[in-house]
Amino acid sequence: MKKKAVFVSVLLVMLLILLAAFDTRLKVTSYTVRSEKISVPVRAVLIADLHSCKYGEEQRALIEAIDRQKPDVIFLGGDICDDKIPNDNTTALLKGISGRYPCYYVTGNHEYWSGQIEDILELFRACGVTVLSGTSDTIELHGQHINICGISDPDVTRYTDSDMGAAEQLQALAHVSGNGFYTVLLAHRPEWIDVYDAYDFDLVLSGHAHGGQWRLPGLVNGVFAPDQGVLPKYAGGSYTTGNMTMIVSRGLARESTPVPRIFNRPELVVVDLEPMS
Repeated sequence: MKKKAVFVSVLLVMLLILLAAFDTRLKVTSYTVRSEKISVPVRAVLIADLHSCKYGEEQRALIEAIDRQKPDVIFLGGDICDDKIPNDNTTALLKGISGRYPCYYVTGNHEYWSGQIEDILELFRACGVTVLSGTSDTIELHGQHINICGISDPDVTRYTDSDMGAAEQLQALAHVSGNGFYTVLLAHRPEWIDVYDAYDFDLVLSGHAHGGQWRLPGLVNGVFAPDQGVLPKYAGGSYTTGNMTMIVSRGLARESTPVPRIFNRPELVVVDLEPMS
């Protein structure tokens, strides 16, 4: 009987580990970034790498999770649409949040791979989302001004007639921070961190890495990420270089990924910008 009890206990432990490993329930991950340029707290939500995956009927689970955070602004960090899955779930999300929050979007690589980039851009604009492509906006939140910049995914020049790539778009944004306001850059790819750091951005928000797809929490932050390879340095989390902070979302993709997420729940990222004291 004792051996049987041990055997059952081991099976239960293994089952619990498997359940945790393949858990794809939505989680909320929060970060706090402090700056002397922020006088009143601001809350932002970062949505990245949705790949038009489903979160309940009409995306209700995702929309309700966003609403619970009570954001002041929403950032859509690329690959919100997919190159294989129809845009229905993305459309439902945009209709659920647009008009209720200021929303800003930059493209990801899969949106170019779809071959429907013009239709995708029109979808976002029709829903009242500001599309950033080497452009910026200065928004007033709680009586203070914040610069919001964004660049297209580097695949923009490969899949469109544009001769203004991501590097050229960054150069076009070099002057924005000169007004002294807190400056955010929305850019899909985190592996460009050294390029971003050459400019005067206070915060960079990215995705693309999918959390390294497989993780061993506390040991391995991510096993493999596109354009970073094995053991990616920027799989997901908060990174600081100089005076710049970069936050990388692990993304929301579930059914779109051929390889399952392991110990890597899809996440909605919340960023609280707060004064220094």
